[in-house]
Amino acid sequence: MKIAIIHDWLVTYAGAEKVLESIIDIYPDADLFSLVDFIKPEERGFLKDKAVKTSFIQKLPMSKKHYRNYLPLMPRAIEYMDVSEYDVIISSSHAVAKGVITGPNQLHISYVHSPIRYAWDLQHQYLKEAGLKGFKGALVKNILFNIRNWDYRTANGVDYFLSNSNFISRRIRKVYRRESVTIYPPVDVSAFSLKTEKEDFYLTASRMVPYKKIDLIVESFSQMPDKRLYVIGDGPDFEKIKAKASKNVHLLGYQSFEVLKDYMQRAKAFVFAAEEDFGITPVEAQACGTPIIAFGKGGALETVVSYKKSKNPTGLYFYEQKSKAIVQAVQEFEDNLSLFSPQACRENAVKFAPERFKEELRQFVEQKVTEHFKKNDLE
Repeated sequence: MKIAIIHDWLVTYAGAEKVLESIIDIYPDADLFSLVDFIKPEERGFLKDKAVKTSFIQKLPMSKKHYRNYLPLMPRAIEYMDVSEYDVIISSSHAVAKGVITGPNQLHISYVHSPIRYAWDLQHQYLKEAGLKGFKGALVKNILFNIRNWDYRTANGVDYFLSNSNFISRRIRKVYRRESVTIYPPVDVSAFSLKTEKEDFYLTASRMVPYKKIDLIVESFSQMPDKRLYVIGDGPDFEKIKAKASKNVHLLGYQSFEVLKDYMQRAKAFVFAAEEDFGITPVEAQACGTPIIAFGKGGALETVVSYKKSKNPTGLYFYEQKSKAIVQAVQEFEDNLSLFSPQACRENAVKFAPERFKEELRQFVEQKVTEHFKKNDLE
């Protein structure tokens, strides 16, 4: 069996790349395709020294820094990739990878992190945050209109969809009218160790971009001068967020993994206000034995166990992305502090370990390969 793995783009090592790393571990002899590959030589360990077959976008002007600007060309670029010699194609897609062209005798399984967020239900939020109005706004809307049409059409070329959460499974059903099976992404919980003694401070950590809502968390704690908050992360909104921070809020900027882990282990709770497709950071915090105060929408609903629904809770939710809701949630957490056990948090996080992901994906692929090629033989 010849296997091809298709990834959107290789520019960093984040959640989608951790999924890719596990897929490569399962299928080390598979060939790897990506629109672009700008991973530095010293950071390529997760690719297992595998060569990457890229698209024509790799050689276009300024593609290393501005590859996203070539979004209108990405559907064509992914369709130009020739995978006709492969029996099985596994795409890892949050943009266009699922649109690779396959034939009737090939099996295409697509692991979807999300249908293209900024083209579908998050389009209006994206345009607002980017400040795109007038002619530029109209131009981008037209591009996204074409992307949606292409994205919907190419869903027909996928034999089986996998989703990274039930939340994304519902999004797949909404935009593609297709069913999917959820296999939660791998979280390296072994890199985080349990610490049962907690200190009197809260933590949040993220890249500082609008949808992460770090500004909202900082605003909320600025209204609670008796509560300490540490914020780890950097990004375009850093200065804007810093201006909103009161004396009890400490912005640490970018920190090494070891520093992040240390704060996660010692924090009273981790605060998470984004609507994420899955959300790896809350799982990592739970692996440290730290409970979560999370926005009750998206993937967090599947990774955080509410104290209202279980005898072994790992956190609680707030349901509005407003300062008032976070302030109330922090007070609710402190009123019920004795209910949250570091051991329960750790046990919940272990459910998302890479070994579980690899076993579930391997079994799914093997089953579908058997069914698919047996059917082809009969025909």
